[in-house]
Amino acid sequence: MLTIEAAQTVVLDHVSALPPATAALADAPGLVLAEDVVSDLDMPPYDKAMMDGYAVRLADLPGGRGTLTVIEEITAGKTPSRALGPGQAARIMTGAPIPYGTDAVVQVERTHSGVDGQVQVNDPGVKAGQHLLTRGREMRLGDVVVRRGTVLRPQEIGVLATVGRPSVQVIPRPKVAVLPTGDELVEPHQKPGPGQIRNGNGPALVAQIVRGGGVPRYLGIAPDQLDSLKAMIASGLQSDVLLLSGGVSAGKLDLVPDVLRELGVQAHFHKVAMKPGKPLLFGTRDKTLVFGLPGNPVSTFLCFELFVRPALRLLRGMKDPGINLPTATLTEDYTYHTDRPTYHPAKLETTPEGWRARVVPWFGSPDLRGLTNCDCFVVFPAGDHCHRAGQMFPVLRMESSD
Repeated sequence: MLTIEAAQTVVLDHVSALPPATAALADAPGLVLAEDVVSDLDMPPYDKAMMDGYAVRLADLPGGRGTLTVIEEITAGKTPSRALGPGQAARIMTGAPIPYGTDAVVQVERTHSGVDGQVQVNDPGVKAGQHLLTRGREMRLGDVVVRRGTVLRPQEIGVLATVGRPSVQVIPRPKVAVLPTGDELVEPHQKPGPGQIRNGNGPALVAQIVRGGGVPRYLGIAPDQLDSLKAMIASGLQSDVLLLSGGVSAGKLDLVPDVLRELGVQAHFHKVAMKPGKPLLFGTRDKTLVFGLPGNPVSTFLCFELFVRPALRLLRGMKDPGINLPTATLTEDYTYHTDRPTYHPAKLETTPEGWRARVVPWFGSPDLRGLTNCDCFVVFPAGDHCHRAGQMFPVLRMESSD
């Protein structure tokens, strides 16, 4: 039986980024860029005004004061028709190209319109280059403006649009098949009969996949029948990742391991020293990652966060799997007995001294409702302990999106 850390290493050793694909900018936020993108122009493509005001020559404004003749008005999108000569100014708007001969732009608030097309300027602090943005200040033709490996945020999307890239090469989101198993399951819209329960794991996994940056493909519920199970697993193996829920323990109808073996899946481990989630199975067939998740809902949820979500990050081309366990202090004493490292639901509180974790009531791996009151798991070590308020423990956060 592997430790959690050893099992995570085995999983991640079998993961590499998916091949690049083309994506439109509208579909690219959150994806990893798979190419260096260079600028096809200088930006700005001309010297431009940064304020509404007047384009002026400093030689005409001793001490920042003087009366000038306005020769034209230049709005954004309009090209100046004349250069500035002695004693002349141009009314100019933010973003508009400045006329040749301009040394500075004086804000309109520091001017007063005079008679006969003149303007009086009173700006004692005026200096060369004031309120001007020179051509190419932001980027130059041929500059690499967004580098390969960048996670595309709105600001990078804007830059890509600016340099004329309506689509780019990215690492796509992995396609993840979801297959809950068991004769006892019915879909959420159905009323359970005797001995049946509604399928909560499937929808929960779909939501976790979306939050983890994948594209879910729900396959339905697989019954505990070899032929049907085999056909549905074979379909799921066409995805980048296959998640099965249930059927991986040692019971009479835990058929998943044998079916996976028949379909050519190589199992790399089938137990992890953790609670909940011990009977986790991980295997591969070619490039497809296969996770046999335990059937109890909290076990399924936790195993996804610890093993599947980091794998999805690497499939998406992220630089690290994001396995970070910050520490938090307990808010109150808590006695716990366990034979394995245990992930116990808790609620984080932010204080000036750091995070504090308050353990929430929870009766074990079937208690999915208990997770609705928490946003992390506190990791308690194996053994019989009375944990004291103020002690620090690792916590697995579960609320952030990738």
